[in-house]
Amino acid sequence: MEIKVMGSGCATCKALHAAMQEAVRSLGMNECVIYDTDIQHAVEMGILRLPAVVIDGRIAAQGRKFSVRDAQELIKSHLPKVNI
Repeated sequence: MEIKVMGSGCATCKALHAAMQEAVRSLGMNECVIYDTDIQHAVEMGILRLPAVVIDGRIAAQGRKFSVRDAQELIKSHLPKVNI
């Protein structure tokens, strides 16, 4: 799973990046959360509001910050479903 936070470098964007990193750690995942401040990348992806979270190349959220708990739920909602 690739997790990317798109932001401008402001305090809100940095806080979202930190929350996403903590959520990944607390879920026992090894993924690295990439922090991308290149606004051109955000525009090319169709992101209209920062900060944004991109999971596996798809916009998962934009224009809001998350608590660690919210970030955990967002990540869990993008995990593959396992049929047993």
